[in-house]
Amino acid sequence: MTYSLFHLIFILPPILLLALQQPQPLAGVGGRKAALSLLLIAAVAFIYTTPWDNYLIWRDVWHYGRDRVMGTVGYVPIEEYLFFVLQPILTGLWLYRLLAHTEEPSELKSSPAANIGGAIIWAGLGLAGGWLLQRDFGVYLGLILVWASPILALQWLVGGAQLWVRKRLWLTATLVPTLYLWIADRIAIGQGIWSISEVYTTRLHLFGLPIEEATFFLVTNFLVVQGLLLLLVFSKADKPFLQTESEF
Repeated sequence: MTYSLFHLIFILPPILLLALQQPQPLAGVGGRKAALSLLLIAAVAFIYTTPWDNYLIWRDVWHYGRDRVMGTVGYVPIEEYLFFVLQPILTGLWLYRLLAHTEEPSELKSSPAANIGGAIIWAGLGLAGGWLLQRDFGVYLGLILVWASPILALQWLVGGAQLWVRKRLWLTATLVPTLYLWIADRIAIGQGIWSISEVYTTRLHLFGLPIEEATFFLVTNFLVVQGLLLLLVFSKADKPFLQTESEF
């Protein structure tokens, strides 16, 4: 299986299915606002991930089968750059589908503790990532945490209360595409499209998937879901759901 075929089988079909199933207005807030937010998150993901992933391959943290890709730009396969954009679109469309069917909160609440607590947790994980980077077995996991944790901590510091009062939506929007991508990634590794270094990993597995890969998809989907939710919340959308902070 080639990387292009992987996209055709596992990534593009669910994107098309979710796109066709989107209620109107998109995400319950209006097509233009939701579409622009999704494009912005995809663009940020592409820009932020590109140098990091180039470093991973240069460092030999992960490898790709040269006969499985169309070509590379820098160290990264062209299909991998495409994935930087497709994953946010996939996860974002799933979030939008959930948003359009979510009831509005009934009252406004404020919880600074959620902002500070979430930021502290992610900052602590970032520090743990720095510790892991000092050991060969922790390089990949450490690079993931050091790369993702500052943005996740900032998201919680700015809008943790908004995320916490929507925790059921936030978790469902994150975990479902994460589980799907875990399965797809496990198949891709089994097919030899890419492989993960044993030198720079813990060699711990979750259902046959390296724990580092599982962590990557979890934190990147957190980045997408939280980023989109906060963009919609703070854009002062017309729907009361996106202006309030209460429990479902």
